Amino acid sequence: MTNYYDRRFQNLIDAGESMHSAAENTALAYLDGRQARNGMNVTRAERHAAFWSSSFLTGLPVQAWQSQAMTLALVQYFGQKHVANMAMLATVTPDVIVLAVRCSGLVLARNSSRRSELDQLAASSPIIAELCKVLDIFDLAHRERLSEVAIWQHTLAALSPLELLSYASLYAFEHLVPANFGVPPHSSGPQPNMQTSWDAINDILLWKLSTCADTPLELTTAQIGQSLAKHLSPFLSSRQGQTARHDLREAFANLLAAQTELNSFVAQSADAFSYDHDIEFVRTDNSLEIKEVKVEARAVWERDGRKLAALHNYWFYRAMDAFAASDMAARQIGSPKNHELNRVAYVKAMRTQLQLTEVYGVGTTVTNDAGESFPLFQTLLSLELMNVFFQRHFLESYVEHLRTAGSWSTALSLMAMQGLIDGNQNRLPLTWSGREAKISNMVGWTVTADHPQGSRRIAESIVDFWTSDWAKLSAQLRDGEPGLRPELFERPILKMGQTLVQLPWVIGLQNNSTAAINNFRRLGARRCEAGTETRRIEEQLGAVFRTRGFRVVTNWIPPAGHEGNAGEVDVICARDGIVLVLEVKSTYLRRSQQDAWRHATTTLRKAGQQLRRKLAAVQLALANQIEFTQLLGLEDRVKVAAVHGWIVDTSIECDHQRFGGFLKVSLEELLIALRDDRHLLHDPDGIFGAPSAVEKTLFPQGFNAARFVGVVESQAVWMEI
Repeated sequence: MTNYYDRRFQNLIDAGESMHSAAENTALAYLDGRQARNGMNVTRAERHAAFWSSSFLTGLPVQAWQSQAMTLALVQYFGQKHVANMAMLATVTPDVIVLAVRCSGLVLARNSSRRSELDQLAASSPIIAELCKVLDIFDLAHRERLSEVAIWQHTLAALSPLELLSYASLYAFEHLVPANFGVPPHSSGPQPNMQTSWDAINDILLWKLSTCADTPLELTTAQIGQSLAKHLSPFLSSRQGQTARHDLREAFANLLAAQTELNSFVAQSADAFSYDHDIEFVRTDNSLEIKEVKVEARAVWERDGRKLAALHNYWFYRAMDAFAASDMAARQIGSPKNHELNRVAYVKAMRTQLQLTEVYGVGTTVTNDAGESFPLFQTLLSLELMNVFFQRHFLESYVEHLRTAGSWSTALSLMAMQGLIDGNQNRLPLTWSGREAKISNMVGWTVTADHPQGSRRIAESIVDFWTSDWAKLSAQLRDGEPGLRPELFERPILKMGQTLVQLPWVIGLQNNSTAAINNFRRLGARRCEAGTETRRIEEQLGAVFRTRGFRVVTNWIPPAGHEGNAGEVDVICARDGIVLVLEVKSTYLRRSQQDAWRHATTTLRKAGQQLRRKLAAVQLALANQIEFTQLLGLEDRVKVAAVHGWIVDTSIECDHQRFGGFLKVSLEELLIALRDDRHLLHDPDGIFGAPSAVEKTLFPQGFNAARFVGVVESQAVWMEI
């Protein structure tokens, strides 16, 4: 028997496990990427081929497919293209197939050979036949939207990336900037949403980068001048002799509308079909209607969004307290004219630094791809100061002119003219500079006690940290190379050759905290510092527990048991006879149901399995190892009243759900509960809106471990949110 999964299954059967249990265990090995390598790497395609060609699959009882592991494995089957196994599919009940198809993303993969297999199954199954009809409706709707996007892409195909950015900037100043500043819209139609517009613009720019050659990305000053003279300046002034290309401006607006509609279809319909199992899509002839199965469950995603907004307020209040306690509170920051704005920028940078250090374990310095270290705070402050600069000199100036002139193009013209009057400054809807000039301009933002005149080396490293190299990104997209793509707000300095382009409407309006977090945790997840940061998260969390009287052991390695090594236990805390065993996961901020579902079915699912083994090892040690109980202050064994296992995650997704029977909570919730400062979640000073009053302490009768467990399990931190 040469197939790894067949061998594994048979070994489990020989060891006395049932077919159901053996199949589940083997499926978990497949899902977790385990396969005999014999000293060689096994590709995903080879792993798929090995598992789905396993002979044990066709002999399984129907109920074996009901387990989560086997269903998730079937999800992988419908998402892969390397092997077919119709004999296996014929043994699976239609309801399991429907669930697996929904989760596989097959709804947007009409050309997959798995669809033809479903068509064959439909001949003998009314349930599968109905599924195929639903998929056909989705497919038609998807192709219609793709076609509309393609029409407008063709119209704009000849534009260079810079020229496309010009029209994106015109659109942003016409529609997005006024909406952000509360200026009434000049048209009566539906107004664009900021986030959905940014997402669509990002997709449009990625399309352009995937279809353009390297030449348009090696910009010279002369090329910039020629391009903007044709595609930007005519909208601001008629003196250039060029005619404003309103046809291209309208084509961009139409492309943006088509891309937004496509994105909305994917997010609200296709992703909902795939990953929101609290709803069903009911077909009536050739249309679909949504039927809510669990009304209360549908509010979870929105509630998590409100939690993130409240956390944003929380960290700002924490930063204000830290700033007030520092010597910076009594200093002038920058020129007297910019002092107040610079103070706000300083507090915002402190906010993000607090969150990055306390939640994500980032150190006081950052290391770039070249191995150079530079200060974290100055890196964050630079982005906030860029935000202040573009807010003051571009966005606020533009809105002031817009309110007076009433015309977006006139307001842009006046903004540009004001820049010329103020010392020949570039005040166009997009700006650019040479890399060396940009570094020189930022040296003043790197002034510290160690560098009273600033540091050019640090400024250079900071510029590179926030830069997205569009030539590299374009080549990656054209060649189909795997890898994460930075979004506009994550790395907002756009490198084209030796020219750096910045968009005032992006840097002036973006959420800098999210940009920084995702730079570290999404784009930079494989940095050499990531492992150290994960260990630091665990140590810092343990330190906060110690402030509440817990005895804490971090990174404990239990002795190997009869089931093998349980693995390192991240954090163990004990107080008042209660033991907490914490499995810590550090990830990034997600924005789609698809990402959240994958997080739940991979990282959190595995965390539940890991925690089950680790909790058993801790319980065994509590019963048999005097040294271990002494470490936790539990010399008298009868004092152990309860042992709780929690999955502690830096992300908010799937909050307070259970995985492998264990509660998943956010790390920030634990920090807030331990610090007992949940009132900061409720905007007590009304900075962000109307404040809401909550009881100031979670522990009115005093802190103890049982009350702490009750606070966490009852979600008391999030009450009224």
